[in-house]
Amino acid sequence: MAGSQIERVFSVLESLTSDPRGLPMQTLAERLDIPKSATHRLLAELMRLGYVRQNPETLRYHLSTKLVAMGFQYLSSSGADIVQPVLDRLAQETGELVRLGVIDGERQTWIAKAQGARTGLRYDPDMGRDAPLFYTASGHAWLACMSDAEALSMVEPQAAEVPVGVGPNAPRSNIELLERLRLAREQGYACVEESSAVGTSAIAAVVRHPGNGRVIGVLSIAGPSARMPGARLHELAPLLLTFSEELSAASLASELFI
Repeated sequence: MAGSQIERVFSVLESLTSDPRGLPMQTLAERLDIPKSATHRLLAELMRLGYVRQNPETLRYHLSTKLVAMGFQYLSSSGADIVQPVLDRLAQETGELVRLGVIDGERQTWIAKAQGARTGLRYDPDMGRDAPLFYTASGHAWLACMSDAEALSMVEPQAAEVPVGVGPNAPRSNIELLERLRLAREQGYACVEESSAVGTSAIAAVVRHPGNGRVIGVLSIAGPSARMPGARLHELAPLLLTFSEELSAASLASELFI
């Protein structure tokens, strides 16, 4: 199969992940910038293979559960059973949302979580998406491990993707971002208050490979700002760093960390 054809297949799959309501063929054809006939052939083949299904009433195309099942199968055999109990204990101790992001090239992707809040306000974004680097604690924790020049080169591709609805304390310039990173380097962890969204706060620290010290992941705690003001974030820092070290040790037995 030609490289362009492979790219089209993955573009279809990635587009379908963006909307649980499914997408019409016309929309997919426009996104891929190819004729509807070619889009129809791609969808027909993906349906034959079991990766895509079509709603007979709306005629919209959806992802099937096959990709999800493959993902869970991979996680179950790659050490997630080692990592998840660590996240569960941290969530239980803090009462907040705990997330683990793994580093893959120039991306940090949230791949596991544990929710400590059982009642009241909850902050619970979807897994499987890349952590925005410019305005999240997870992004700042990772960027702070780089030089300023490296950090700015990492956020440049995301600059055009900063959503309108970010929090009022999100960095508004590279200068502001570099100041946040300087503070994160001094502290050994990154904190944000109402940066990624109004009413949310988070603290994050990197997970390093126990052998060579390379950053392999980022551990974060996030929740409503009403429960997690600045003072509370700093109170959580020692606990977060302890669990980051535990994940570092566990990484040798988990293929989640590459």
